[in-house]
Amino acid sequence: MAMNSEKRPTAQTIRGFLHYPGWLGASEQAALRDDLRAVVTAAPLFSPMTPYGKAMSVRMTSAGRFGWVSDRRGYRYSETHPNGTPWPKIPPAILAIWRALSNSAHDPECCLINFYSEGAKMGLHQDRDESDFTHPVVSISLGDDGLFRIGNDTRGGKTESVWLRSGDVMVMGGDARLLYHGIDRIAPGTSTLLPKGGRINITLRVVT
Repeated sequence: MAMNSEKRPTAQTIRGFLHYPGWLGASEQAALRDDLRAVVTAAPLFSPMTPYGKAMSVRMTSAGRFGWVSDRRGYRYSETHPNGTPWPKIPPAILAIWRALSNSAHDPECCLINFYSEGAKMGLHQDRDESDFTHPVVSISLGDDGLFRIGNDTRGGKTESVWLRSGDVMVMGGDARLLYHGIDRIAPGTSTLLPKGGRINITLRVVT
């Protein structure tokens, strides 16, 4: 995927997060969707269990050296899928987005893929299972709109929300790297990218 910055939208800053609305055009979104189908074939979606024994409403899988998993043993990165197989490689088109926007000299080691069906959500959380917080987290949205909420560096306090739409990219770095954030809900039927509906969120991270 060629990244021509002259044809790309500029960032809007929300609490230090850089939001690029409509960064990916319709054909790029469709190509990315097809890349992800190949990833899911190699590493099927699964429903993680929290350490407290509750199943998460979001299904997920990963690509890259590491994947993110959760079970009774806790939240962590693993070099293998829960079924014991290594994760597939990160698709080149996804790597191109990281290289265009992350301002990092390192390629991501984890491409976490979350699938939100109608009613799924992700509570406010920090991304802090990585070793070096100087690298950002780059988030790519595909499919139905998701209401993204941004909090503070501690729990509580005033929050701010923005609808993320298919093709949007968010860069979470710098002083905002450890802000709490989550998805309150998705808006079913707001995109035709996924034939059966739903939202895909791709997050790219340097782990080690």
